[in-house]
Amino acid sequence: MRMSQLFSQTLREAAADADVASHRLLLRAGFIRQLASGIFCYLPLARRAMDRVETIIREEMAGIGGQEITMPVVHPADIWKATGRWYEIGTEMGRFQDKSNRDMVLAMTHEEVTAFLVSRLIKSYRQLPQLVYHIQTKWRDDPRPRSGLIRVREFTMKDSYSLDTDWDGLEKQYRAHYQAYFNIFERCGLDTIAVKSDVGMMGGRVAHEYMYLNSIGEDTLMLCDQCQYAANRQIATFRQPVVPQAQPAPLEKVSTPDTQTIEELTRLLGIPASATAKAVFLVARLLRDGEERDQFVLAVVRGDMELNETKLTNALQARELRPAHEDEIRAVGAEPGYGSPLRVQGAMVVVDAAVPSSPNLVAGANESGYHMLNVNCGRDYEPDLVVDLAAAQEGDGCPVCGAPLRARRGVEVGNIFQLGTKYTEALGGYFLDAAGANRPVVMGSYGIGVGRLLACIAEEYHDDQGLVWPVSVAPFDVHIVALARKPGPALQEAERLYRELTEAGLAVLLDDRGENAGVKFNDADLIGVPARLTVGDRSLKNGLVEFKLRREDERLEVPLAEVVQHVVQAVDRLRGELLARVGPVEYRA
Repeated sequence: MRMSQLFSQTLREAAADADVASHRLLLRAGFIRQLASGIFCYLPLARRAMDRVETIIREEMAGIGGQEITMPVVHPADIWKATGRWYEIGTEMGRFQDKSNRDMVLAMTHEEVTAFLVSRLIKSYRQLPQLVYHIQTKWRDDPRPRSGLIRVREFTMKDSYSLDTDWDGLEKQYRAHYQAYFNIFERCGLDTIAVKSDVGMMGGRVAHEYMYLNSIGEDTLMLCDQCQYAANRQIATFRQPVVPQAQPAPLEKVSTPDTQTIEELTRLLGIPASATAKAVFLVARLLRDGEERDQFVLAVVRGDMELNETKLTNALQARELRPAHEDEIRAVGAEPGYGSPLRVQGAMVVVDAAVPSSPNLVAGANESGYHMLNVNCGRDYEPDLVVDLAAAQEGDGCPVCGAPLRARRGVEVGNIFQLGTKYTEALGGYFLDAAGANRPVVMGSYGIGVGRLLACIAEEYHDDQGLVWPVSVAPFDVHIVALARKPGPALQEAERLYRELTEAGLAVLLDDRGENAGVKFNDADLIGVPARLTVGDRSLKNGLVEFKLRREDERLEVPLAEVVQHVVQAVDRLRGELLARVGPVEYRA
């Protein structure tokens, strides 16, 4: 590709709202342009890089038996209604009607379509197992797109679907994906970890997320350096400290003016936060008997802990949660800032598992300016549900070995789910087993966001001058900079090297523009191709061409006769370094 013909343009400055390095550099280097919030155009440089990422994905999917198909972006709503997700998913789903007034869906994912295909194509156990995948456009109307390609509304995803006769077969394919995903990320040059995660809207019983550890991530991960426990904070558990036991003491009302927070309360009474109970008022949207209704929820955790809303959502099987308004709080007999489960009516009381074993807590009196001492769960109020509600925090004990947990931020670049039979049962995806019995196909689902993966690689590989792509995903292998503003020996030699390197199997970008040397060098550093050749009249007089790796400061002068071989060998070494990263990974359930 000649830069004089490239459908792109570099920028000296990025847009003011480009808040992370990958967004700024992909804009400045001419890889992407934004069309609307969370919607991007991928220009030739980005398209070439994504093609290389997708090639790696295809190779690894083929390695575990995957067959590539293509499923539609637009779905009839009937299949989403059959699985219930039409009703369970909120405004993130793109809903519309066609000209015949039929409800339609823009694809968020393709479990329903896969299950539909199973119902039409799979009849016998002899046709199983199967693994199908595609790389396709998705739409999720995220209310808060941010960080360029990290969080968007329209995106490209590789999603694969395993089909098995039983859970043992699913486990085998799940573990094959577990390894294949590490292979993909290592070949792209990206270090990731797999953590246990919430199944969310997908359903099923087991899920893992692949996380790129970086401070820009929105997910908090809880990690144990001793036993390698790793989980998303949404579902992470922790070892509860031993609470000294005592006999329940009589309730006592105390004046606590201007103490609407746990911090203010503990300071006034001179007690630890672990001796208090924190009430959180929410309204849950529940689906019961096919109808939605709102339920006021009063969640209680100890004052030294935080409520984990994902755990609460899962415990209630709620479609969504929102904070309760003050009038709603008072309607159940509670008082904002001084609330507790005492004497409330019409609220579902959900209590963290640590609360019943923590005697004589201080809780709100449901009266402004007052708290109650010695509140005991089970004696002073009866919970509707006792469940793990607390969010793990840095320093909490690992649930496996008890060592202190460490919190890190991460970006999710892939996920895998053991779905089971939820979708096939709903859409008639049954097969006849060896005994002639009709049974639902057991599914797994596995996703990688291609654009987000590209952005994470850019986030990891850059410096003050621009991008520094790993060779496996770089849009080109070598960038030739011709130090010539008009036709002459330097441009002629650059053109010859361009032809010969292309014939040698390398992808080559030739800067043949009539720009000065400073502009060309700045753009080369900004675009970040792994290897650079500089062809100028001065070095040509000595029969030499300058060679430089983008990631290194060292410059070498290479004889003209050896340039092609030198570049091919250098690129091969870079490829070999990435392939050497790939190896077996221990599966952690």
